[in-house]
Amino acid sequence: MRRYSLQKRFLLAVDCIIFGYDGQDLKLLVIQRSFEPFKGQWSLLGGFIGEHESSEGAAARVLKELTGMDGVYMEQLSTFTEQERDTVERTISIAYFALIDIQKYKQQISEDYNPAWFPINDVPDLIFDHNKMVELAKEKLRYKAALHPLLFELLPAKFTMPQLQSLYQAVYNTEFDKGNFNRKMLSTKLLVKLKDKDKLNSKKGAFYFKVDTKKYSASFNSFLNFVPGPVPKGG
Repeated sequence: MRRYSLQKRFLLAVDCIIFGYDGQDLKLLVIQRSFEPFKGQWSLLGGFIGEHESSEGAAARVLKELTGMDGVYMEQLSTFTEQERDTVERTISIAYFALIDIQKYKQQISEDYNPAWFPINDVPDLIFDHNKMVELAKEKLRYKAALHPLLFELLPAKFTMPQLQSLYQAVYNTEFDKGNFNRKMLSTKLLVKLKDKDKLNSKKGAFYFKVDTKKYSASFNSFLNFVPGPVPKGG
């Protein structure tokens, strides 16, 4: 096989930023590294790209190894190429972020990786440049969620409006006015109100909603402007 002469070789890897929602908080899934360097420290889940793999294929494989599931929403974030980013040898990493419903996948997360969920605004120190990856993923998530129904990928089959609002507030780290938020979400025509209520979290109870899957699929790439204005100071 012919090769380019006089060119040095280096490693190519993927890292996965996995966001999950448990009905109350937006969280990040990390693992404890099982080998040196930085054995025992917190890390994103990742791995090297195989000789016959694409980066997307490698990321999907890594996600399946951890969650046991196919079809997880995943999107390429960026490529990290700093020469000294890995302390062992030159490694270029292509980062992906994924969105999962914690309640759906919690029984399938492999304990072999010593996984842990941390609130998105309370992430521990991670190895290498993984904190930088997480911050960039949060920015990308905020940008896309303002325009598309991206965050619905994090929701269970049925959910309440307070749960939906708490998700958006966690992503944007701000408070939204309840009335404005409800009107904004209902105006998208993507939600179907159900007859049953969640009576565990309030005396009155909050109606459950589900996503209209046909409208959701048709509108996923539409610019719907999801985010209402934040609560005014003093309001």
